[in-house]
Amino acid sequence: MGVTYVRRRRGGELVGQMPVRRRDHAYRHLTVVVAVLLLPLAALVTGGGRVRERACEWAFRVRYPFEDLSGLTPGTRAAFIAARCAALWHDAELIGLTSGHRMYAEQHELFLEAVRSYGSERAARQWVLPPEESSHVRGRALDVRPTEGARWLERHGGRFGLYRTYANEWWHFEYWPEYRGTGKQPPMRPTPGG
Repeated sequence: MGVTYVRRRRGGELVGQMPVRRRDHAYRHLTVVVAVLLLPLAALVTGGGRVRERACEWAFRVRYPFEDLSGLTPGTRAAFIAARCAALWHDAELIGLTSGHRMYAEQHELFLEAVRSYGSERAARQWVLPPEESSHVRGRALDVRPTEGARWLERHGGRFGLYRTYANEWWHFEYWPEYRGTGKQPPMRPTPGG
């Protein structure tokens, strides 16, 4: 796809995508095994409906026990769950959530920290937006991991209304239901600040 995944560390230097660790491969396969083992229980609990989704949801709770999907809009949450289940069942790919909904005060503090770190509001906006402009505060943004999961979501996320929106953040996706199924996508901005 020709996309360069770049990340900026706190000190300002650019670094490449997160390296694939051996344990990531093991976690991926272990999560699939856990999901498969949970299928009979999910069938029992759900009465036969949405079995794979329930087993997937439970397996992800084992793999990513500290994830918090609360605060996401219902559409964003449903799209994320559907996308990560499709990734797991069809391609044995994991998509974890690093950050979703953020409270106004939390986003404000992140922005102020970035201003201090980068020296100006303009420079900070290359990496974080003030709360008034943040899709995280509105519950429509997802920061995902690992890199392979982000790549999967970039290739297939449009089916679910999830799109990568910043060229400098391989991990950041937003829910845009109005583009779902149209073959179009929201414009890719170079940075959060445009």
